[in-house]
Amino acid sequence: MQVRPASWDDLRFLLAVHRDGSFFGAGKSLGVAASTVARRVDAVERSLGRVLVRRSSDGTELDPDALRLVAMAEELEFGLASLIRDGRDAEVSGTVRVSLSEGFVRPLVPLLARVQAKHPALCVEVISESRVADLARGEADIGIRIVRSASAPIVSKLLGRASTGLFATREYVERRLPSARLARETAATHDWVGLDASLERLPHEQWMRAYGATRFTFRSNSLMAIEQAVMSGMGMGVLGVVQASSLGGLVQLDVETAPPPVEVFLAFRRDARKTSRVRVVAREIEADARRLLR
Repeated sequence: MQVRPASWDDLRFLLAVHRDGSFFGAGKSLGVAASTVARRVDAVERSLGRVLVRRSSDGTELDPDALRLVAMAEELEFGLASLIRDGRDAEVSGTVRVSLSEGFVRPLVPLLARVQAKHPALCVEVISESRVADLARGEADIGIRIVRSASAPIVSKLLGRASTGLFATREYVERRLPSARLARETAATHDWVGLDASLERLPHEQWMRAYGATRFTFRSNSLMAIEQAVMSGMGMGVLGVVQASSLGGLVQLDVETAPPPVEVFLAFRRDARKTSRVRVVAREIEADARRLLR
């Protein structure tokens, strides 16, 4: 039997599974049965000769090849939508509220400034807080998250994975780690900066403890405070590589096992794509963030 190549019509089913986390959720979004979604995803897998979606009782998980196809499908989706809009985005106006954790403020505010410069009638409000704004209740229009939203009205798109590293000030390195290399067996003798107990389940916090960190000289639920504590020489801390490179004066330490990357998601209400100003800002954030997170 000849296997036909995957088409956009098939890829949109894979895209829906990625966004909704299950065949049932994807079918509900697309207005078809879950079995139809499974059949169309199977068609993509047959055309490539490999399994793309792992099924389990907890939902679905896409392998790296599937995520690359998802990225292509999203680009095509946005491209088609742009043609249909026929230039109406040039008249963008009004207010768009963007919810960011403190760790994303530094890289994303300059991007939002560029978006506003393109659309002078647009007003951008940034909500930066430790409590995640509820997009479904309209507390914000767009959110940048490090976890995928489980809320049915919310679309979560994986933008990429932000590399992280262990950083310290140059003065700390010269005084305590002249080789700029931290061996696992000596980790307990050093000063560490970390998040407080409410956030200790985050992967990079778990990594620090697994690597041997025991002496925390500073803790906070504020990522900005963590950043400032590391920059002030209070100890070593895990920061985003892009984030740390923009600060200056920090040294990335050589470690035996690297801290895990952070998954970054763009989140917005499903119906927000009908609103020109939200659509434009979301598209601009996605394009720039994908370049940063490659």
